[in-house]
Amino acid sequence: MSQNDAFKLSFLGAASTVTGSRALLQDGDQKLLVDCGLFQGLKNLRKRNWAPFPVEASSLDAVLLTHAHLDHSGYLPRLVRLGYQGPILATAATVELAHILLLDSAGIQEADAEFLNRHNLTSHKPALPLYTVADAERALKQFQKVDLNQWVDIMPGWKARWHGAGHILGASIVEIEHAGRRVVFSGDLGRYDDAIMQDPAPVRQADYLVVESTYGDREHKEADPLQTLDDLITRTIQRGGTVLIPAFAVGRVQLLLWYLYQLRGSGRLPASLPVYVDSPMSTNATEIYRRNTRLLRHDYTELQAAFQMPRYVRDVQESKALDVSPMPKIIISASGMATGGRVLHHLKHYAPNPRSTILFAGYQAAGTRGATMVSGASKVKIHGEYIPIRAEVQNLSMLSAHADSNEILRWLSGFENAPNHCFLNHGEPQAADTLRLRIKDELGWKVSVPEHLDEFILK
Repeated sequence: MSQNDAFKLSFLGAASTVTGSRALLQDGDQKLLVDCGLFQGLKNLRKRNWAPFPVEASSLDAVLLTHAHLDHSGYLPRLVRLGYQGPILATAATVELAHILLLDSAGIQEADAEFLNRHNLTSHKPALPLYTVADAERALKQFQKVDLNQWVDIMPGWKARWHGAGHILGASIVEIEHAGRRVVFSGDLGRYDDAIMQDPAPVRQADYLVVESTYGDREHKEADPLQTLDDLITRTIQRGGTVLIPAFAVGRVQLLLWYLYQLRGSGRLPASLPVYVDSPMSTNATEIYRRNTRLLRHDYTELQAAFQMPRYVRDVQESKALDVSPMPKIIISASGMATGGRVLHHLKHYAPNPRSTILFAGYQAAGTRGATMVSGASKVKIHGEYIPIRAEVQNLSMLSAHADSNEILRWLSGFENAPNHCFLNHGEPQAADTLRLRIKDELGWKVSVPEHLDEFILK
């Protein structure tokens, strides 16, 4: 076959960054997209969401989704708006979670554009949403559920199989077979011995391998999250403050509820201290977790009790009332990097209060408010104004849902033979290159870190 008709892999996102996961497999006119995520964080990355999509959306045959997080799924409504009409294949739990995440993302896009226009805070006249709720609803109609561990025929000459990746409910490693080659995408690998998620499934064979590298240069702290949470909550209550936890609605909120449930059960979290989940999306996601506890690590009854422990806040007025009450409390609210949602209104209230604690719970991408606050900034910009940060700011990095460098190497060690080539995506440059060197030195594999829009022939 000619060079133009060769089996190719292109990185349309998440290359030397942790956001915007999009990988294109192409053989002649056949095109398969693995993940279709939003770029988030730094402005130069967010601008890519508005750039022309690198291939004609209508020319894609199928989209395969590793999991529901927006950095892997959040561009789908835009892709459909641009003309994509094919299937979007994902596990049943991913389909359920994508339903709430994409509708919520679209609602936030519309609300943010309306807010900016109403308050004249935009240089674009008018500010427009990247996509609308109607676009998200159209995209959701194109989803198709797949079973774990079962080969699925995608189109003539192509088949795929999904394996559990840990990380969050429904997250998967995706194997694709075409033209006598097997290409494996790790998606986001979860942690071994996670508190609620099962271990990443082993995969034994791959001709080409695409692996995430979010924590490629780090090892998670061994600190006991229960003790750390206990100490932080105790000292905040003693000074009469509130603990505000910006948390990812899918995965992190449920993990935090499990830990808080354990603290309450052992008597270390006072029964009188209220716990609120102030995020409709988190509320809906937790209900999906509650319905799918068979996919999780722990006993059904205990998980049910943990997920039923907090008070779920749906009403906007009740959300506002949380900031009026001076009583100590725990508020868990999305988003996890403080990029949008109700947590921004809580931050405006609690960040200036030295009695309170702002507790982040995992990775904070460069350019996000979360990264700014964790780095020790004295102020942060919210809704066009700078808010002083006088509250205690902490980050429980050990709660990350991503495998660290040792855990990634542990998963890679499960392959029976070295792949022809290993590509590292979904990581900042230093993290990805550090992991590249470890894989090269410890496993002896051929490994590289692609740049944005890099293309490779899969010989």
